[in-house]
Amino acid sequence: MILGLGIDVVEVARIRRLVGEGADPGTTRRFLERCFTEGERRFCDARHDPATPYAARFAAKEAASKALGTGLMTEIPWTDIEVLTGPSGEPGLHLHGRARAEADRQGLTEWALSLSHSGGHALAVVVATSR
Repeated sequence: MILGLGIDVVEVARIRRLVGEGADPGTTRRFLERCFTEGERRFCDARHDPATPYAARFAAKEAASKALGTGLMTEIPWTDIEVLTGPSGEPGLHLHGRARAEADRQGLTEWALSLSHSGGHALAVVVATSR
């Protein structure tokens, strides 16, 4: 049964200003550590254009928080929502800490994630279900 749905779109240029060449190193480090797990940073930094996968993951975190019904303006840290990459390159979500506790409280047991990027934008759709 579908219990939550979230969608978000992010301008890649917005993220590029934070993580691309010419960005303030201190600002970049704080942004990346606040918003992305170590595994997410490794994945994105290994790409030719890291701003695009970072933007997609940023959108995924926003979409997941909407599906969770909390938004990220609550006490749920950005890094409590993690985008994983499966063996075939498929994206998946893993919740930690407060995000996991809230999902458990709501009976949300399974998460579907779709990511896309085109025309300078990254898009994420998240569906939260229960068994």
